Amino acid sequence: MNVEKLKKMKGKEKIVMVTAYDAPSARMAYDAGIDVILVGDSLGNNVLGYKNTIPVTMEEMIIHVAAVRRGAPEAFIVADMPFLSYQISIEKAVENAGTFLKVGANAVKIEGGEEFGDLVERLVNSGIPVMGHIGLTPQAVNRFGGYKVQGKTEGSRDYLVRSAKELEKRGAFAIVLELVVEDVAKEITESVSIPTIGIGSGKHCDGQVLVWHDLLGLNPDFSPRFSKKYVDLYSIVVEALKRFKEEVKNGVFPGEEHTFKS
Repeated sequence: MNVEKLKKMKGKEKIVMVTAYDAPSARMAYDAGIDVILVGDSLGNNVLGYKNTIPVTMEEMIIHVAAVRRGAPEAFIVADMPFLSYQISIEKAVENAGTFLKVGANAVKIEGGEEFGDLVERLVNSGIPVMGHIGLTPQAVNRFGGYKVQGKTEGSRDYLVRSAKELEKRGAFAIVLELVVEDVAKEITESVSIPTIGIGSGKHCDGQVLVWHDLLGLNPDFSPRFSKKYVDLYSIVVEALKRFKEEVKNGVFPGEEHTFKS
C-alpha cells in the first residue's frame, strides 16, 4: 500500500484503517489485511493510562511508531502528530514529522482544518505525506467542551466543508472525519477528490477507522456508540488468567509436559 494506491481507492473500494500501538498488534493487523495502521495518540487513553490524548509526547509516540514498524515491516503506517508537536511553529512541525518517517511511518496525521493549510503544504513539499483530521479533534477537547458531534450547525458545517477542500488543495492525501453528522460527512466526501475515512461519521465515507481496544472489547468501561465490539477480549483474557491462577494454586501447572529433566 502507498499514498497513490489509497487515493485511487476512492469510490472503488472502501479503505480499512485500525489503530495499533505495539509490534504484536501491528503484526495481527497486517496479517488480517488491514489497509492502513494508524499509530494514534489515542495511545494515551488506551495504553498509557492518561485521561485523554493531550499528555502524549513525541518521545512516547516515537517509541510506539518504531515498535509498530518492527511488527509489520511491510504495512502502510500513519503516525499521529501529538499535541504541541506541530502547533508551535512550522519548522518544529517539519522536524517532528520527519522524525516519524525516520523511525518507520509512511505518513503523519494532523488534527485541525483550514487553519493548518500552510503547515500541510509545507510538510507535503518537504516530502512528508499528510492525512488530515477534522470534525471532533480530541486534542481540542477543552475548546469543544467535551467529545461532541460536529456539523450540527450551519457554521460548523461550512467550516468542515471549507476545511476539507483546503486540506485537499494543500496536498493532504486523505482526511479522517470524526463524529461528523452523516449528511455533512456525505457532502464532504462528495466534494473532495481524496478519500475520507470516517469514525462515527456514517456509511458514506470512503473508509472507516476504529480503535484497537474498542473493536476488540479490551476496555470494559468504554463502549462508544460509533464503535462496534467484534469480540469481548477483556473477558476472555480475564478468564484465562483466572485459570492460570487456579492451576498454579492447585499444583496443576506446570505439568510434566512443561518441565525439563536432567
